[in-house]
Amino acid sequence: MGQSKHEPSPPSDPRLPPGQRAQRGWPALHYGPVPRFKPLTWDLQVFGATASAEKHSWDFEAFSALPRTTVVGDMHCVTKFSMLGNEWTGVSAAAVLDLVPPAPGVTHVMVWAEYGYSANLRLADFADPRTLLATHRNGEALTAEHGFPVRLVVPRLYAWKGPKWVRAVEYMRADRRGFWEERGYHNLADPWREQRYSYQEEPGDGPLR
Repeated sequence: MGQSKHEPSPPSDPRLPPGQRAQRGWPALHYGPVPRFKPLTWDLQVFGATASAEKHSWDFEAFSALPRTTVVGDMHCVTKFSMLGNEWTGVSAAAVLDLVPPAPGVTHVMVWAEYGYSANLRLADFADPRTLLATHRNGEALTAEHGFPVRLVVPRLYAWKGPKWVRAVEYMRADRRGFWEERGYHNLADPWREQRYSYQEEPGDGPLR
């Protein structure tokens, strides 16, 4: 029998933030073309306000040899779809912070990707145990369209804070807006507070525009 119009609707999944809907597939959304991976010249850099005041980098072989971890984390896109229960594998951001410690006073990071794309994060969000420089999802290597060889995954924030094709992490003593944040997206991007757009920002949510 069909549901009576007087019967309550089934409860939504408690993992879904306000305004989000569950998505079964994984749409490939990105700005610009898919970069061509060049393993002989690829590297991942950490620079800016490091404790040693020096830049550190791993080539693809060295990065691939770093310890791996697996976390389960949802992905919430600002376009209002959510992918629940993803199993991500890669190098934890916390491990990067341990290997290349930031200098005292670092409050934020800028994660840089191919073509100059960037996303700014509070240091606490980057250091979260589930933040990952991911190489695999659900046991399979990322495809080029989804960020191979490395994408940042930050389950606690909207997905634009997790760039594809990551190439560098910059330690910063003050916040700067990233690519989408300069184009009208919220500086903090908490999906549970529906922090989608910059016009919703309150004093202290980000640097002056």
